[in-house]
Amino acid sequence: MYRIWGTVTEVTPGLVQLAGISEFARLGNEIRVQTRQGEVFGEVLSVTGEHVKAMLYGESDAIRIGDRTFLEQEAYVDPGDHWLGKIIDYRGVSPGLESVPPAPNTARRTLRAPPPPNTNRKSLGNRLSTGWMITDTLLPICQGQRLGLFAGSGVGKSTFLGSLAAGVKADRVVIALIGERSREVNEFVQKTLPASILSRTVIVAATANDPPGAKKRAALCAIATAEHFRDEGHQVLFLFDSITRFAEAHREVSLAAGETPALNAFPPSTVRAIAEIAERTGPGPHGCGDITAIFSVLVAGSDMEEPVADMVRGVLDGHIILSREISERGRYPAIDVLRSVSRCLPDAATPEENLTLKDYRRTVALFEEIAPMLRANLYEKGHDAAGDRAIRLYPDLDAFVSEKNPADIPDAFLRLSSLLGESPQPESKSD
Repeated sequence: MYRIWGTVTEVTPGLVQLAGISEFARLGNEIRVQTRQGEVFGEVLSVTGEHVKAMLYGESDAIRIGDRTFLEQEAYVDPGDHWLGKIIDYRGVSPGLESVPPAPNTARRTLRAPPPPNTNRKSLGNRLSTGWMITDTLLPICQGQRLGLFAGSGVGKSTFLGSLAAGVKADRVVIALIGERSREVNEFVQKTLPASILSRTVIVAATANDPPGAKKRAALCAIATAEHFRDEGHQVLFLFDSITRFAEAHREVSLAAGETPALNAFPPSTVRAIAEIAERTGPGPHGCGDITAIFSVLVAGSDMEEPVADMVRGVLDGHIILSREISERGRYPAIDVLRSVSRCLPDAATPEENLTLKDYRRTVALFEEIAPMLRANLYEKGHDAAGDRAIRLYPDLDAFVSEKNPADIPDAFLRLSSLLGESPQPESKSD
């Protein structure tokens, strides 16, 4: 057996330039730089006739000019049931995991795989029970659907994701924690994530202090893990927190590799990088399971038009918006129902259920329209039956968003119908 190796000719933060392997290297190959302090892993970003550029998964401080670098095969991981209940890093290992023999169903998977062919892909499945009244009715989640969870920092995004992990019915749960504070990773597992689902959950984490290359690889490791369980026939819930940190890591790597910045310094390839992650989730091919995915999007200043939010919204099957204003008045989850949408509707509901959902939105929208008049004491009751009804029903309709649903979807619709009661009938014209 022979090994291909070259030498380091240039070192920059997060990147190395290599000589001697150009004719053998291709994009996506991994490298191992031998330093005096150990090995540093990386991935080939660009290849020319003279040199190869590679991003590093670790720090570049220990690398020197002339260090020997070995060219490895295509990046891969070995997911399986032996990862369940563990926190995995960007290399696909966990403390103590090296000594644990892989399970019989372990299968080697490349980090970069194409999505299922569109001609062999299933449609969205049935509605999933989520444990919340709001996502069992107005914002349903179907099997194989991809949703975005848009929120600013500190609005309850991670807590809501943890509750969905416990509430959504799935055989396997894969959670990608990209760019989180290291303290929050353990807190998410020990406090936010219910202990009852750990036995069927894999957490892949790359913390805020990890190099951008490590964050990108952790994201790809997580999606490859979800694909592995999907191809085994499992229904997979994939929670990605957050796609914004992934996009920022991609930006840092791409700009260092020489790509031209565009909108807000995000290079044009960012759109494709996000779309590739999203398209690998969703309904699986016939004979396999599905990946139901929820991607959190960190929006600075609650700006829904910022670049990453705009990119993500265009490739997903709906979005749920968490509002800081709603959070500050104490309602959890702080979902802005009127600005949120699930694109599986109206097909995911019966005609009668769709009428109920339309009545809810119409009633809440009417209340928000007349709310400024109420605060200014300018609204006179008795002149508009629909407005009076909206004022009377709004407290219960607003509280409905916070209600848990321990039963099932039909019970959630019965609860919503009981809150709405009889819709007002149009007034008949007098002769």
